[in-house]
Amino acid sequence: MKYRNLGKDGLKVSAMGLGCMGMSEFYGSHDETESITVIQRAIEMGMCFLDTSDTYGHGHNEELVGRAIKGRREQVVLATKFGILRRDDGSRGVNGRPEYCKQACEDSLRRLGEEVIDLYYLHRVDPKVPIEESMGAMAELVAEGKVRHLGLSEASVETLRTAVKIHPVAALQTEYSLWTRDIESEILPTCRELEIGFVAYCPLGRGFLTGKIRSIDDLEADDWRRTNPRFQGENLERNLELLNIVETMAAEKGCTPGQLALAWLLARGEDIIPIPGTKRIERLEENAAALDLSISREDVERLDELIPPGAAAGERYPVSKMKKVTK
Repeated sequence: MKYRNLGKDGLKVSAMGLGCMGMSEFYGSHDETESITVIQRAIEMGMCFLDTSDTYGHGHNEELVGRAIKGRREQVVLATKFGILRRDDGSRGVNGRPEYCKQACEDSLRRLGEEVIDLYYLHRVDPKVPIEESMGAMAELVAEGKVRHLGLSEASVETLRTAVKIHPVAALQTEYSLWTRDIESEILPTCRELEIGFVAYCPLGRGFLTGKIRSIDDLEADDWRRTNPRFQGENLERNLELLNIVETMAAEKGCTPGQLALAWLLARGEDIIPIPGTKRIERLEENAAALDLSISREDVERLDELIPPGAAAGERYPVSKMKKVTK
């Protein structure tokens, strides 16, 4: 396994992490036993960077990860998040208040069965709470020894610049892939200026860049991607044209389209850590093989030209959710 550093304070993680969200909800059916096997196989492979959140499965995902890493904690870099509220009526909100931060951390530690979190993110920035207050509370958790490093998710340039004045930020986690490249103009350069590592979630375009999804009918009935604009109607047809580009180039290189998409992302900088999610051993091992895929500067430039920023059709979230992204 190859390793990279997040931020400037020595947080060393595997060059590719494992996103655990889909093991609890959102992407159709799931099996706890198989998911635990996947997590433990990832650890065996050296893919030590595990990503979860208190909102995934209403806490179920943290409990699942906690069970999977029992007896293996020293081999793991554990990341979780707080800040997204799931209400009983199905609606969602954001809470970055200091008192909530403290309680959320205690609850996460309990579900994980651990005493310390390696990387603790504010999952979404609360527009009603100054980032100085949220970061201040998170910094206190570091001082108390409950958290080792801090991160933000989907934060704006302005928020990042303010946050680092309160406490070092090891990582920004935001969606980044061949079909979501908007962070390249301002967000990524700012992270590099401030020495903030970048954790790329959905690096396979929510599975689309694997080539396994050709129609909305390829998704299970309870798969939330059925509501995602990029998987619907004319948007999907246009996006399949982009996928064809990836598949053609992958065939030339003798790899899968998903491996090419991950290799492209890994080649964009040593400060970028993709965290593809999967519930299957075979997909885990396929993804990990991208770390050894040889991709040249010319390959990267070719993909950049063929699939430029903004090429994907449709917003990356439904309109209601886009309003809560990047504050």
